[in-house]
Amino acid sequence: MNAPAIKINKPVREQVSAAEWDVRVNLAACYRLMAEYGMVEMVANHISARVPGSENEFLINPYGMLYEEMTASSMIRIDIDGNVLFNATEYGFNEAGYVIHSAVHAARHDVDCVIHTHTLAGMAVSAMKTGILPIAQSSLRFIDIAYHDYEGPALRLDERERLVATLGNREAMVLRNHGLLTVAPSIPEAFNNMFRLERACQLQVMALSCNTELQLPPDEVVRYGNEQMLPGTRRRFGLLEWPAMLRKLDRKDPSYAD
Repeated sequence: MNAPAIKINKPVREQVSAAEWDVRVNLAACYRLMAEYGMVEMVANHISARVPGSENEFLINPYGMLYEEMTASSMIRIDIDGNVLFNATEYGFNEAGYVIHSAVHAARHDVDCVIHTHTLAGMAVSAMKTGILPIAQSSLRFIDIAYHDYEGPALRLDERERLVATLGNREAMVLRNHGLLTVAPSIPEAFNNMFRLERACQLQVMALSCNTELQLPPDEVVRYGNEQMLPGTRRRFGLLEWPAMLRKLDRKDPSYAD
């Protein structure tokens, strides 16, 4: 993979802590996996991860690189005030990405990773008044999901307060007429949340396109199914899957860890 060159001579790995480097590697892997599963929109959208040991610093992508080009060394470290603390690339960060991600990282100290997408299925469902329907088992994870009304491109700092108020303590949110957002205590769990949410949206678009009446599970079954898929009920979903996801990347292109 020929990614844009890093503009400093000393390896980034030697300039950050071992804990931060580990987060960088997993964050770059998350970007590559999003590309692998088609959850991308050219150089737009963003995934962030909190810097270990910090409450107000996070890593985010250079604005101008494709998800498939992301590496551990290319991640930009910024704080919730928008100050660039470390950047080994020639790029800056996306302003809308900063607004959305800084809002969540500042308000939710239980969250270490935030993912935002503009997929076709996600945007389609974001325009549906019904929201996420309990069509099948894959959809039941998102019964208690937040819905934030569209306010235009997320460029105004005052929207941050409304974003986090809408999100509350949930792990997923539909940005009306915009896209999807998931959060979690770790990168693997946030990726799993987004993968499942995207599948739920794809399923809904497909089911509604069939022009036939849908049979939905009874309310008590929906509640039971949702409880079984919540973090901690059986296991923290995403952690078991992550090593397999990394092996998938390693077989294809291990340069994400550079």
